[in-house]
Amino acid sequence: MNPPFLPLSGVRVVDLSTVFSGPLAAAVLADQGAQVIKVESLEGDTSRMIGPAKGDLSATFIAANRGKRAMAMDLKQSAAQKILLELIGKADVLINNFRPGVMARLGLSDPILRQTNPRLIRLSITGFGTQGEAAQEKVYDAVIQAVAGVAATQRNPITGQPTMLATAWCDKLTALNASQAVVAALYAREKDGQGRRIDVSMLDATLAFQWPDAMYNHVFMDNAPPVFPEFGVNQKHWPTRDGGVATMSPQQAEFKGQCMALDRADIADDPRFASLPLRNHNGKALRQLLEPLMASFTTDELLERFHRFNVPIGRINERHEVLQDPHVVHSQSLVEMDHGDVGRVRLAQHAALFDGQRLPLPQPAAHLGEHSQEILMELGYSRVQIQDLADRQIIKV
Repeated sequence: MNPPFLPLSGVRVVDLSTVFSGPLAAAVLADQGAQVIKVESLEGDTSRMIGPAKGDLSATFIAANRGKRAMAMDLKQSAAQKILLELIGKADVLINNFRPGVMARLGLSDPILRQTNPRLIRLSITGFGTQGEAAQEKVYDAVIQAVAGVAATQRNPITGQPTMLATAWCDKLTALNASQAVVAALYAREKDGQGRRIDVSMLDATLAFQWPDAMYNHVFMDNAPPVFPEFGVNQKHWPTRDGGVATMSPQQAEFKGQCMALDRADIADDPRFASLPLRNHNGKALRQLLEPLMASFTTDELLERFHRFNVPIGRINERHEVLQDPHVVHSQSLVEMDHGDVGRVRLAQHAALFDGQRLPLPQPAAHLGEHSQEILMELGYSRVQIQDLADRQIIKV
């Protein structure tokens, strides 16, 4: 039997980051086979306290730190900084999401890192980048949602007020940008042998995510065309007799199919709806026609009718219903795994399949300082030395 395919097998990562953006980037690398050591403060990552928890393992921490070994150190102490430099000397990637200047204050300036390990890929995630007045501001996801126009994109349908997404959207998409950049830098290093510094700001990642649709009225600068209705302005859920569905029909054939599925083929011949731009401009009138038709069917009836005419449609699942959704179950998108003393946990699989195969199951997340002794012994420290470091509150074991 062939061993499982792990594209980043042999890559060593030191993860100094906390909460979401950096930890999730490192978790993606761990999913793909990288050996990740998470270095936390003696108090632990804040995400250990987010969501339901068993001891120091919260649901959020497990999902964002799966597959990593963990050690805890007081990086303000020189002995801990020495240990960290030893780890970095053997690493391929170093990840942090501190504000600019913190790494240097910890004795980890770029010159020292380059001297310690010239081949090191150094990923730094910040809120607003490394330059400018905002660079030193403390940032969380909601701040970036506000500044990057995400909240303005998601307006309350009744009041019209900007609305925050109830998820750390900016953190997570920043993590995806960051993990891809790390892999690109590792690929480049294979060709030229050079380590590199990568800077990813949450603001830049979010703006790039916004631009193709939410910000398309701000692309043209010279002789700009007329303003187009905001993307998704008509993209609301459709109530049914017993629930709700979501659908999109941008192509003319799909729109015709939707009308036929609702037994109103004549709507597709209305000149107000003859093209996608016209349907967007006349979205309110179209919705007034379609909404009572949609509401006259059950959810299952609409699914069957729309699928018959090859029109995209999806049942609106409550969160607990996602677990039993037939598509989710069939694709094995969620997995159950034994997580030691906390029992079984449920996690989402890595999204990419390689040659049609899923990556191996993610590995558990670690308790605070769970692997401190093991990692230090790999660096050549004796049990006596390790106990002395613990006694002096330099590490947690």
